Amino acid sequence: MSENLTAVKKRLEELREQINQHNYRYYVLDDPLISDGEYDRLFRELLDLEEKFPRLITPDSPSVRVGGQTLAGFVQVVHRFPMLSLENAFSDGEIRDFEGRLKRYLQRDDDNDYVAEPKLDGLAIEIVYENGFLTQGSTRGDGKIGEDVTSNIRTINTIPLRLRGSNVPDYLEVRGEVFLTIEGFRKLNERRADAGEVLFANPRNAAAGSLRQLDSKITAQRPLQFFPYGISDPSLLDCGSQLEALSILGRFGFKINPLVHLCKDINEVVDYFHVLQKQRHDLDYEIDGMVVKVNSFPLQKRLGSKARSPRWALACKFLASQATTRLLDVEFNVGRTGAITPVAILEPVSLEGVTVSRATLHNEDEIKRKGLRLGDRVLVQRAGDVIPEVIQPIIDLRNGSEEEIRMPSVCPECGHKLLRKPGEAILRCPNIDCPAQRLRSLIHFTSKAGMDIEGLGKKALKQLFDAKLVNDIPDIYQLKQSDLLPLEGWADKSAENAILAISKSRKTTLSRFLSALGIRFIGEVTAALLEKQFKTLDRLMQAGEDDFLDVEGIGGQGAASLRQYFADPAVRTMLGQLLEIGLHFTPSDSSGRQEPLAGKIFLFTGRLSGFSRNEAKDRVKELGGQVVSSLSKKVTHLVAGEKPGNKLKKARDMALVILDEEEFKRLIEDNYSA
Repeated sequence: MSENLTAVKKRLEELREQINQHNYRYYVLDDPLISDGEYDRLFRELLDLEEKFPRLITPDSPSVRVGGQTLAGFVQVVHRFPMLSLENAFSDGEIRDFEGRLKRYLQRDDDNDYVAEPKLDGLAIEIVYENGFLTQGSTRGDGKIGEDVTSNIRTINTIPLRLRGSNVPDYLEVRGEVFLTIEGFRKLNERRADAGEVLFANPRNAAAGSLRQLDSKITAQRPLQFFPYGISDPSLLDCGSQLEALSILGRFGFKINPLVHLCKDINEVVDYFHVLQKQRHDLDYEIDGMVVKVNSFPLQKRLGSKARSPRWALACKFLASQATTRLLDVEFNVGRTGAITPVAILEPVSLEGVTVSRATLHNEDEIKRKGLRLGDRVLVQRAGDVIPEVIQPIIDLRNGSEEEIRMPSVCPECGHKLLRKPGEAILRCPNIDCPAQRLRSLIHFTSKAGMDIEGLGKKALKQLFDAKLVNDIPDIYQLKQSDLLPLEGWADKSAENAILAISKSRKTTLSRFLSALGIRFIGEVTAALLEKQFKTLDRLMQAGEDDFLDVEGIGGQGAASLRQYFADPAVRTMLGQLLEIGLHFTPSDSSGRQEPLAGKIFLFTGRLSGFSRNEAKDRVKELGGQVVSSLSKKVTHLVAGEKPGNKLKKARDMALVILDEEEFKRLIEDNYSA
């Protein structure tokens, strides 16, 4: 037994070393060495071994990335060195004044080296490493006391669980910013919208909310990232400057922001501030300014700190990303799924050179949480090309004339009574004939996320809808060039191109068509799963809720939504019209690869020794088969591993094809080579 345990321990060490190396290559260097499938197999083997031998789990195991037990609450952490705020500068002159103060304090007139870097709009944290292992992570809090979020910190792939390389100090406190990329934020909010959950207001709120989850498994599902910006105690590293410290952290396994820049004097600092200001909207994460620090650690030590901020650092803020204005009114827009979105009508105000007169209010809960009233003086924010939002009311400026914002009880477009389901933050119009929903569904259908019909954008669809030329999806395919030419803005060429694009879209894939229909809870990924399982639109229309639940990756909400959609007589009529018009589908997989297991439905039971369960499922799916999680009359093949349980007996009684692991392996290998 001891020899076996020794072998397991050795294999676990090998797996952890390999996986940590691959994580570093993928997340830090952006240079992976193996495929996702190979990585998944290594990770699955690690999880299986750690499940069997929990005593052998180590603090640096990559398995902690998936999250641990739910906490009852957060424990407070006292920072050894306060995480101070920074003084702000808003102009070139104020940046130059910063150097003037330094020279007066130091009683010297020499130029200083500075390190400048983007000021990320995220959440500051401190990470403690002891003997190279991550032992604690905490939020900034009030600067002196933060919250212990260690289990959540461990789930972030760009934070090393164990420091790499040699000369690792016995103790180190690393400070930096947790953030979400703009794309990660967009996808996170899309998932929340599909699930009927409250949307995050901006990437910073999303990052903060993700890091303060009591259940680290939820945090692990959020695409959080991390850039270090320094260490709490420079004496712990054998280096003399900020730039050198960041270089060492890079060697330890951290991903360093590539926009960190050494400036030889204050003029270069000012120049780089303007460079970042121009680049900010081209970055894949949000920044609200630039942080500049004296590069030399000995000089930083001489300069010291004031009560709230260090003398040797400055936050150079970009102007006009926020402004104050008055909330004049609230409009209520109807989305394609019937969601009612409140929109603030504002006294026009300039933000980053753009005049803003409308801003999102998200939903009723957000209005109540912020305590907004009509007539309020409000703080408005715009980040890049993101829709402006109302941050908060300025309560001290109220005069008593402000009024409560009341959500409508009926749809502002069709007058139908609005509903809000338990557990959802969204008020909805359930009337599928609501004109606003129809228009937005048409816009989605022709958009890049739908059928991608060039020439039929949002403006064109509204024009056609208002002219009563297009009221439903089949109307799009009945359009003629002569219908478009009398309308404002259309010419021979644009009309001809639009009709050609419509004609071209008659040939499409089933998954693209399903995604274009805008069925609630059904996005591009789920649409691809449906195509792979059902192959044809007819089979989809005949399927019941249980059939949809059998598709791995589709939950109860999606299954119910699909059943309701395809059971609707109006939908069935519309789909029939499209098929009559000539809409037809080609397979998404254009490689021509055969799917020898198409039509076969597999169920796995018991433990497999040569495959992880996920790997075995993937092999079946790659060959066109389907995998389900429960036994039913639809199952054609049962794969029985060790200790299969009572499913094996039931399968024999049902006269199903039963395969042991060797037979399953031969089936897979034979079909791969076919």
